[in-house]
Amino acid sequence: MTTSKKPTHLTNKLVTNSNILTDKLGYGVSFDIGKRIVYVNKVEVQLFYVNGLTDTNFIQRILDDLIGLQIVEKNKSIFKNIEDTIVHQSVEIVLTIEDVLKKVLSGLIVVLVDGEDKALAVDVRSYPGRGPTEPDTERVVRGSRDGFTENIINNTGLIRRRIRDENLRNEILSVGESSKTDVCISYIEGLANEGLVKEIRDRINGIHCDGLSMSDKKLEEFILKQGYNPFPLVRYSERPDVIANHILEGHVCIIVDTSPSVIITPATYYHHMQHAEEFRQTPSVGTFLRWVRYIGIFMSVFLLPFWLLLCNYPEVLPKSLSYIGPKETSNIPIYLQLIIADVGIEFLRMASIHTPNAVSTSMGIIAAVLIGQVAIDVGLFQPEVVLYTAVSMIGSYATPSYELALANKLAKFVILILTAILGVKGFMIGSTLLILFLASLNTLNTPYLWPFIPFDFKAFYHLVIRTKASESKQNKGGKTIGDASL
Repeated sequence: MTTSKKPTHLTNKLVTNSNILTDKLGYGVSFDIGKRIVYVNKVEVQLFYVNGLTDTNFIQRILDDLIGLQIVEKNKSIFKNIEDTIVHQSVEIVLTIEDVLKKVLSGLIVVLVDGEDKALAVDVRSYPGRGPTEPDTERVVRGSRDGFTENIINNTGLIRRRIRDENLRNEILSVGESSKTDVCISYIEGLANEGLVKEIRDRINGIHCDGLSMSDKKLEEFILKQGYNPFPLVRYSERPDVIANHILEGHVCIIVDTSPSVIITPATYYHHMQHAEEFRQTPSVGTFLRWVRYIGIFMSVFLLPFWLLLCNYPEVLPKSLSYIGPKETSNIPIYLQLIIADVGIEFLRMASIHTPNAVSTSMGIIAAVLIGQVAIDVGLFQPEVVLYTAVSMIGSYATPSYELALANKLAKFVILILTAILGVKGFMIGSTLLILFLASLNTLNTPYLWPFIPFDFKAFYHLVIRTKASESKQNKGGKTIGDASL
């Protein structure tokens, strides 16, 4: 663990300050570090900035203003005259070398004046990036088409546009000795649980690392320390309307610069099962969509183990369901066929991620027609194996949270193997262990299976039924009662 160094204050000698900054920033070595020198009333003034992170038009405007400042008010210092001359909405005074370095490397212009032990930081950031387009993984039929980008300033603006509450707080923190990544904690003061806000703030401030190489994911691992637990303890979203609704319910959201995904805390198992489409339709249709999604998630975990159980014990099936199960024998055990088919679909999913869009359709046709059909014809798979594996995978794709879908897949493999080894006992043991494991989890002092365990009837009712907006309620501290949660 690194120890915090004592900050180095600026001196009233411009030469000393300039030499330190020139050395630390690598001016003359790094081509993107900019430095300009102008004189105001015969007093030397220096500007430091990073070319790729600042708006060139503002740099030229500030230089023009400083060069044109030849007549100064005598009752004011040169520093004060310059501060009053710079026409910009965000001008801040900095006092230490560390703050100057942080501002420059964050895309601000820092103005140093000879004879002053302080500097001016002008926020002219213009980060390169894409526009706010709709996220691919959270599409809706009705609703807004904007989405978060890799620019933390744009992201907070998208939230502010939806929440015009004077109590909305966007606290900015810095993480990483080398990267100094900007991290924003977004919440509504008085609505979010104060203990939760303090806990998250303290955990972020307690992170000591060189940088956040994987941005929000690495930050999550530092905050929660969940180890090898596959189930996600926070929820990610790239939709501003989803994040705004969670903030209005008392959740605390974390925005990491360079990431288009925003972290929602706390997030229970059921938060990962909700989708914005349910709230873009009428309550009856929304309830129908919710139940279809719940059934799909349930089938993604238990369908294959349960079908394997029926295959091993066909005598428990009534005559009306006697068609379930393979009709022909095979050299490969059924459970192994299921595992091979499921892993094969994972191969296809991973390949589709790395496949250009122009050939992804062709790859799908090859997978469905050639591989699947030929595997059945040569006797590698029973036809029902392909059918039920496909249904299980569709349920996995219907899971709104990608992280939860992967965790459920691992749980399915464990239950499937236990069922293959121990039969009915294995299925019961695996299912029970899964429920007990989920019940034992906590995400930032919130039970993972709330409102089912511990049971809260009102919250559970709103979880099962997509109620009218007028019936929605809010519960302080991030535990949502109502259908504003997405």
